[in-house]
Amino acid sequence: MRTMSIASGSSGNSIYMGTDNTHLLVDTGVSKKKIEEGLKKLELSGMDINGILLTHEHTDHIGGLGVFLRKYPVPVYGTKGTIEATLRYSKLGPVDPELFIPIEYDEIFTIGDIDIKPVKICHDAAQPSAFRFESGDKKSAVMTDLGCYNDYIVDAIKGLDTVYIEANHDIRMLELGPYSYDLKRRILSSYGHLSNEMSGKLLDSILHDGIKHIVLSHLSKENNLPELAFETVRSEVNMSESKYCMDDFHLMVAKRDCPSEILCF
Repeated sequence: MRTMSIASGSSGNSIYMGTDNTHLLVDTGVSKKKIEEGLKKLELSGMDINGILLTHEHTDHIGGLGVFLRKYPVPVYGTKGTIEATLRYSKLGPVDPELFIPIEYDEIFTIGDIDIKPVKICHDAAQPSAFRFESGDKKSAVMTDLGCYNDYIVDAIKGLDTVYIEANHDIRMLELGPYSYDLKRRILSSYGHLSNEMSGKLLDSILHDGIKHIVLSHLSKENNLPELAFETVRSEVNMSESKYCMDDFHLMVAKRDCPSEILCF
């Protein structure tokens, strides 16, 4: 399998996940042009995409969906609540509702040679989900936009080769930053976003000898810095009681406005 973050951050998100035979997008929160530019790095085009998976209906995850579908009418998978909320999105524009296929939490479905498991997450959206992917013995997951985690989340993303994990904000930057009090409360709530510290704790609970790539994702432009997220997550793991040292793993931060490196596993 291989994967690449096309864009990741509070202003827009899209991730490619695929094999030699199957090509998927997780979210289309950036423009069609940016997605096409990202796919070009993979020597692919929009016509090669076999499906789009929606985590939830917020603009930074579906902002480019309508334009993309009008050029590339591919199937779109999401929970019933996500699909209904997406179809109500005022900037979606005309799309064929028949392209939208409902999925259920914890019920594995297959696109091409990739098995996909939707994972229930806590976020202030209609019916949000994360996704776990398996193809042969290769396993990956996209785990962003969750305000908290529990044993169910940890179990759902154990044994991975590659994981995208949210490190949205530095708590002190958020508390001292320009956001309104209500928005700060929302982000810090159990239905908001993971802080750098919480990201490190979640990562520490799923580390194992075989994990190859860890990608810190969905960083806030106003309330985080790539180097701060990297060092905080690294420190959380290194100072924990687990046997692991972060220096033994490939840890990287997804880029905000352009594609990150292609990861093969």
